[in-house]
Amino acid sequence: MEASLALLNANIQFLDTQLSLIHIPLHLYPQFLQPILQLLLHIDQDGGSSTASRRPWAYDHPFANISITPVECSIACSRTQAQELFVPIREALDATSREHVTITSEDYIVIQVDGEGMEAGQRVLELTSPLAMAGISIFFITTYFCDYILVPLKSRSTVIRALEERAFTFEKHVNGNGGNMVNTAAAHRRATSSTSSIEVPPPATPPPATISELQTRTFATLKRRNVVPHASPDIRLLSCCGRKDGARNGSASDGNEEKLHLGLVRCLLARPRFLSLTLTDAEPASLLVEQRLLPHFDADVLLGARSDALVPIMLDLRELPLESTGIVCGVAGRLVGGTAGSLKDAVEMLFLSTARAGNVLVYENELGRALEALRGAENGIVVQPD
Repeated sequence: MEASLALLNANIQFLDTQLSLIHIPLHLYPQFLQPILQLLLHIDQDGGSSTASRRPWAYDHPFANISITPVECSIACSRTQAQELFVPIREALDATSREHVTITSEDYIVIQVDGEGMEAGQRVLELTSPLAMAGISIFFITTYFCDYILVPLKSRSTVIRALEERAFTFEKHVNGNGGNMVNTAAAHRRATSSTSSIEVPPPATPPPATISELQTRTFATLKRRNVVPHASPDIRLLSCCGRKDGARNGSASDGNEEKLHLGLVRCLLARPRFLSLTLTDAEPASLLVEQRLLPHFDADVLLGARSDALVPIMLDLRELPLESTGIVCGVAGRLVGGTAGSLKDAVEMLFLSTARAGNVLVYENELGRALEALRGAENGIVVQPD
């Protein structure tokens, strides 16, 4: 099945970054608050700015995500930042605590997809299904502006090939560090890209033949590992972004970024139940933030809906291997793909992958229907919101 025309016309590119994923148990969050703030404010170990230029703060990071959820604190940042900021704190912990803080040994790269052309949930399914069918482990982050897919660096050539087979083609940037996936006049496969990468061996278990089969496998795995979708209706989230400051090339800002700094620091010090912040060098800061935390921000700092609240449905994946595949696609297929006869109409959803959890974000009026689909109405489960 080819990707939809709307998605084929979207701009999809690799970002020039290699990331570590960091899992921090919530009870250890206070010990890691200082490096989190250093990452947020782009401060080096000596207390000064680590950015040579005077570009606005929001554009200092090629990519970084800081997420606090009821399951964990999760960080995605460059390997260098992980080593400089987080490894020393982990090494200073007692042996038992140290074992529970994980920093991936392999690097991840980021694919950015613009957020236009179709509903967010449908984009999740369209983008993740070819990668899941190819046996590639991914992390998916929906933000105010874009979708981001994190994939292992070693899987890069497999990712390119899987997307080419769905009518996308890969073109290298002139700097040789990334590329765009663009639609061609007709779906076709190109020769394998010359981009160097370690080829991933095929999975031991044959990949599923259809999305429906993948979905069945996914939920069988979740059931076997006792992963039950759990909603927190008392957490009400807003998807929003920082108001864009002046020029990104180094001119003085109008103060919005300083106000956003202050609001975010206040939120982090308050130990939020749910907060996700995504920073890139191309867009203003993007946030998922609890409504109750809005008083920490000046009224003119954030852009976005102030009324339509999202509720998180969480999948605690700490008992699954990090390389597990098909989770995001399986969940999206159940909610928006019309497979397995679970839903007549799609549930509007966003998705946030963290280091050891998956978070489905739905509007309050869709919560019961989403839980029913995810927990398995076909199995006779009667669902009530938690």
